[in-house]
Parts: sequence; C-alpha cells; structure tokens
Amino acid sequence: MIQLFHDVSFECSKFTTHKYSTSFGSAIRLLHKDLQTPVYNIYGFVRFADEIVDTFHEYNKEQLISEFKNETYKAIERKISLNPILHSFQITVNEYKIDIKLIDAFFKSMEYDLQKNTYDTTCYKDYIYGSAEVVGLMCLNIFCEKDRLKYEKLMPYAQSLSAAFQKVNFLRDVKSDYQQLERTYFPEVDFRNFTAACKKNIEAEIMADFAKAYEGITQLPLKARFGVYVAYRYYLSLFKKIKRTQAEKILDHRIRIPNYSKALIVMRAGVKNQLNLI
Repeated sequence: MIQLFHDVSFECSKFTTHKYSTSFGSAIRLLHKDLQTPVYNIYGFVRFADEIVDTFHEYNKEQLISEFKNETYKAIERKISLNPILHSFQITVNEYKIDIKLIDAFFKSMEYDLQKNTYDTTCYKDYIYGSAEVVGLMCLNIFCEKDRLKYEKLMPYAQSLSAAFQKVNFLRDVKSDYQQLERTYFPEVDFRNFTAACKKNIEAEIMADFAKAYEGITQLPLKARFGVYVAYRYYLSLFKKIKRTQAEKILDHRIRIPNYSKALIVMRAGVKNQLNLI
C-alpha cells in the first residue's frame, strides 16, 4: 500500500505545479513521460519554499522556512515524510542521487529573501545560483538519467538557462518585488531612476545567458530536449517583450505572454522538433 501514498504525493506535486505555473506545467507535459513525475516533484518543493518567503506575510516566515528546511533534510534521510510535497521530493532526491549541496544552496537563497532587500554583485550571483541554477541542475540530474558524464558536460549550460529564466523573472516581477516586497536584486540598480542604459546592460547579460543555454539544449537527451526547448522559447519571447518595453514603463505592470502566443510557441517548436532542427 505504500505505493498509494507515493502516488498521492506525486499528484500533490503535479497539482501544485499546474496551479502555480501554467507555463512550466505545460512545458513539463512535453517532456518524456519517464521524466515528468520527478520534475513535478522538484517544482512542488521549490514552489512551497518560495511561497513561504514571498507570500506568508502574516506568519513567522523565519520559523516556517527553518521548519521546512529541517523537515526536508529529515525526509531525505528517513526516505519518508507525512508532508506529501516533501515525500515526493525526497523520492526524487534519493532516486537520482541529487547532491545535498544543491539543496543547501537553495535554502541559503530562500533565507536571503528574508534578510536582504538589496544585493551586491557577490550576493546577487550567490542568490541566482541558489534560487535558480541549482534547480536547473536538479532537473538536469533527471534529464541525464544517472549518466554522470553527460550531467557534468551539460552543467554550465543548465546553469546559464536557469540564470536567464531567473533574471527575466526579476524584470517581469519588478513591480511586485520592488513596490510590495521592497527587493532589488540587480546590483547598483535604482528603480526610482531606471534608465534605458541600465536596462540595456541587464538585457545584454541575459542575452549572453540565453545564447550559451541554447548550445546546451541541442545536446540534451531526446527525452528532455523538446520540453526544455519550449520553456526556453517561452522565456525568450517574454524577454523580447520586456526589451520592447521602455525602461520607465517596467514598474507599471507585470509583463505577460498571452495564451495564444504560448500556443504558437509550442506549435512552431513542434515543427522544428519534427524536422530535427533543435
């Protein structure tokens, strides 16, 4: 009967993913079936931690993230948790032998969100590594299906893709991060005086990440390539829309990609995939 508990836990992580992110949920559906459940398990875990630091303003966030962190490590060690999100995550961590140091770095970045409102260059790089790059590396463990040599070869590309996604998120979410949470992630950036030149510098950094990431996508195992490519195209489309937005308008609203555009991205990516052009 333990399999029933496993299945219920997996469904909780899948449900969490689709409720919180239709875009990532859709991209995960495009991965090979063998890869979907463990990726959902990672996203569910990451989403819950992120909710603690970003949303639970009426509660003791420090206590909640500390307890969640401790329960995560207990779940991994015991290979069971009564929290279905942590249970599904520990199964994936143990099955794919995900390095505990990646989880350490992730929680370090989550704790940064409770302690810091502005970032210098060092903390900015640390934060992006822990909040985004390690998540990409966890997923890469799954994509490579325990092929350690392939994993090590693709690591830098996975980090670049994850960093690009996170930096695009920073620009997309400036309104809520800056005005509501009083956070500024980009070093030496004052959003009260956000100039076109400053925006271009950030965009150049993101474009370099995207360029490097694409090299890695073309080398991914076939089971993962199409789903990751669609996520890449979605974020690249979002990035291009942000680039077209004037610097002084960034704080006006959260920039989005409409559903019909997302559907076109999937359709075009599907054609490229059929023609072996990815």
